[in-house]
Amino acid sequence: MTRPGRSRYADLIVLGVEVAVLAAAVGIGALLNHRGVRLYADAAPLYATWKPHLGFGTPVALLVGALFAWRGTRWGADTRWPRLLVVGYLASVLWTLSLALVDGWSAGLTERLTVQAEYLHEVPRVADVGTMLSGFADRILDFQPNSWSTHTAAHPPGALLFFVGLDRIGLGGGAAAGLACVLLGATVSVSVPVTLRALGAEDAARAVWPFLVLFPGAVWVGVSADGIFAAVVAGGLALLAVGGRPGAVLGGLLLGFALYLSYGFVLVGLLALTVVLLRARDRLVVLVIAATAGAAVVVAFTVSGFWWPDGYHLVTRRYYQGWAADRPYGYWVWANLAALLLSAGPVVGPALRRAVAAVSLRQPPAPSATVVRQRITDAGPTVWLPVAAAVAVLAADLSGLSKAEVERIWLPFAAWLLVATAHLPTGHRRWWLAGQAATALAVNHLLWTVS
Repeated sequence: MTRPGRSRYADLIVLGVEVAVLAAAVGIGALLNHRGVRLYADAAPLYATWKPHLGFGTPVALLVGALFAWRGTRWGADTRWPRLLVVGYLASVLWTLSLALVDGWSAGLTERLTVQAEYLHEVPRVADVGTMLSGFADRILDFQPNSWSTHTAAHPPGALLFFVGLDRIGLGGGAAAGLACVLLGATVSVSVPVTLRALGAEDAARAVWPFLVLFPGAVWVGVSADGIFAAVVAGGLALLAVGGRPGAVLGGLLLGFALYLSYGFVLVGLLALTVVLLRARDRLVVLVIAATAGAAVVVAFTVSGFWWPDGYHLVTRRYYQGWAADRPYGYWVWANLAALLLSAGPVVGPALRRAVAAVSLRQPPAPSATVVRQRITDAGPTVWLPVAAAVAVLAADLSGLSKAEVERIWLPFAAWLLVATAHLPTGHRRWWLAGQAATALAVNHLLWTVS
């Protein structure tokens, strides 16, 4: 058994490594920008510009951060479960909205998704959904008269379809789209604890809860479409965990739709498989039903005229028609991880270290195969979910298709990395929560983040 003092020392070492990586990414990024290297990120490793500022969201953000750093662990342990989820959701909305409003109502919320690169730019050009889907792939490549805008072209049509749907039901415009990102993105603070509780880890769900409320990634949830993507992924995984035929069907449909929000969400399959394998029973039934429901979504889009592999092939070409052709892989392949530290928060490294240490296979004289299997099984969701998320992030990073802007692109995975915080000692959590809140507040007040 590892002594508490040694574990604290190891946590500090990991934190020191995180600080060093972040300092190197900022320093080298500034040097490369000064030398004219085309990073296309003025505040590398974040896609942002340096602009210290305050806003009318500042007092509320400070208050929420201080309250949850001080009392969040106690509230997570003592509050009745239904009330915990409601309070967590409302607090997450308030945290995300207040951070967005540091930049002001217009710049921080209502106009964030209305610029030329965003989805809302294309909504008025969609006269017929069927025609849009059948001709979507033809407009992915750049330098043609009817090319899609940057974000629309970089994703399958599900993302644009969502905002077209909002417009069709009378919720068009930047304000409705921005609020949708905030209100849906905040559901991650519900979906992740529900998943853990359904997998038999309620104490862990309560421990993780305040870290999900003070998620530093809320800086980008409010406002970017990736907040909605994170909500869809987390909701689908929660439904798989809850299980039963209805849960498996709905979870499969949501995760199937996620494939049409981002090409990178093929990596969510690793998280989905992990959730199913962690279920106590009905694993095969849930897997088959969910896979069938997901396949139905694929069939529906294919019949409508969009073939996912064609879109992926074309988007890799479009990717290198733009900034990605100039952005140096040698910098971003590791600087991306520094950006992730600001999105998931500094707690992620020490928490992951503790999660991995929980499955140490050392057992003198030598562990048998049975002992190894038992250790792996006993590790549970607080180990395997963040490990699966970390593997997905590393795969995305090494692919070369994630050069910069991962602080928002990896939001659907960053939330699951925080599950590892269940392994932190109770007495340490207040300080880690304060660090998480301080990270979000510093980023939002020192930088002008863009989506």
